Amino acid sequence: MARAISPQKKWTFTILAWIVALIIFFPILWTFLTAFKTEGDAILFPPAFLPPHWTLENFFEVQTRSNYFKHFFNSVVISVGSTLIGLVIAVPAAWSMAFAPTKRTKDILMWMLSTKMMPAVGVLVPIFLIFKNLGLLDTLGGLTGILMLINLPIMVWMLYTYFREIPIDILEASRMDGAVLWKEIVYILLPMAIPGIASTLLLNVILAWNEAFWTLNLSAANAAPLTAFIASYSSPEGLFWAKLSAASTLAIAPILILGWFSQKQLVRGMTFGAVK
Repeated sequence: MARAISPQKKWTFTILAWIVALIIFFPILWTFLTAFKTEGDAILFPPAFLPPHWTLENFFEVQTRSNYFKHFFNSVVISVGSTLIGLVIAVPAAWSMAFAPTKRTKDILMWMLSTKMMPAVGVLVPIFLIFKNLGLLDTLGGLTGILMLINLPIMVWMLYTYFREIPIDILEASRMDGAVLWKEIVYILLPMAIPGIASTLLLNVILAWNEAFWTLNLSAANAAPLTAFIASYSSPEGLFWAKLSAASTLAIAPILILGWFSQKQLVRGMTFGAVK
């Protein structure tokens, strides 16, 4: 029987949730509003919340100075490409760990997770030298590969968790009907795990889209994504807050729109298997 919640507690939790949401969202709102200010208005003290003089000049200047659509295309290729390639590797890996585990499975999972705990700067020099020797610096293929490897442990862990919630009896029944391994994965396992796969895809696209450390250190101009596009407005000459905010708004807008329209799938996937 579900525990009854008093109206007072319900209102309290609702207000607290709104406060936390507004605190998290406030930096994005401030960046958006600053993008419509002049440089003089952006550095006013005390700061003005709403732009005293609304202007679109920053967006036009950002597009004139930097090719936004080129950086946008690079971000799409890198984030989507790394996620799809990672999915091809993560699905069989998660299947083997969920349905054919060995005594080393838990150790392998913990080892994969431990790779996310190491500071990225600790392996920057060897990765940079490998990329240089292989001719992968400032290439879409190189960035796609490194981001796929970085996010692969998360993909395997998420898919492993979702696959564990699928009854193995269904897979055994398909084997008895003559299904080979690849048909079992493609026609039985994947359709049942669509919510989990969708949330894994969305989360990893967001992680790859927002990755700044590797994209800034392994790209220059040809393969530079939107993270490099934003960083280009921080120069020795100073910080141009209005133009920086305009560049940031253009960079985060696509992923915000994606998250807004796919929030139901993301929440459904995150709670997949939580309730029997």
